[in-house]
Amino acid sequence: MSGPRIDLSLIDLNLNQEDAGAVDDCWNRIGIHGTRACPLLAEHIHCRNCAVYSAAATRLLDRYSLAREHELPTRSSEAYQEIKTRSILVFRLGEEWLGMPTRCLVEVAPLQTIHSVPHQRSRALLGVANVRGALVACLSLVELLGLDTAQVVSQSARIMPRMLIIAANEGPVVVPVDEVDGIHAMDQRVLDSASSSGQQANAKYTRGVIQWKARSLRLLDEDQLLSAVKRSFS
Repeated sequence: MSGPRIDLSLIDLNLNQEDAGAVDDCWNRIGIHGTRACPLLAEHIHCRNCAVYSAAATRLLDRYSLAREHELPTRSSEAYQEIKTRSILVFRLGEEWLGMPTRCLVEVAPLQTIHSVPHQRSRALLGVANVRGALVACLSLVELLGLDTAQVVSQSARIMPRMLIIAANEGPVVVPVDEVDGIHAMDQRVLDSASSSGQQANAKYTRGVIQWKARSLRLLDEDQLLSAVKRSFS
């Protein structure tokens, strides 16, 4: 019966001397690549058709496979450690897409009725909203960020306005948004590069701007934003 047609010389190039020495390379001594004195050559014509050669090929491949399996987890682990990500909530206000770290996010909820509060002292304070039976202060990110309220909002039926519940020091606050894309893991190196690019100099409470999915995404600085939220109640 014919064995696997494998050129062992190619395998030997990938093995150390210990691996190669563990196999009797009779094909190189008395076989087709040697003196041709092997009595089995008359029957098999070529060493690759011999069971001895096939067994040696299988043994070398098994040793090579085990060596590769030993190396791969380490390399994969190193590659994994090199890539650090951060969870970012991506949402839209008007025509502008913004990103906010999820560590200050409590929940994304359906849009609720906002009840105005008389004698409001802050333009950013829209009123209060009912969140599972509790009245929660509702703020306008458009006002806090100084966005253009005249921007055109998409009328697609698939786009549902949402409310973001944010964990502020004084308690949760609600901010309405026009659309939520979702939570995405973003490369920390890209985020760090945006924060040091200087692109945020003229934008309030912003770390920087990155290109993400063919969009310009404005990254909010959660510390500055939460400080602004606190000031809106004073």
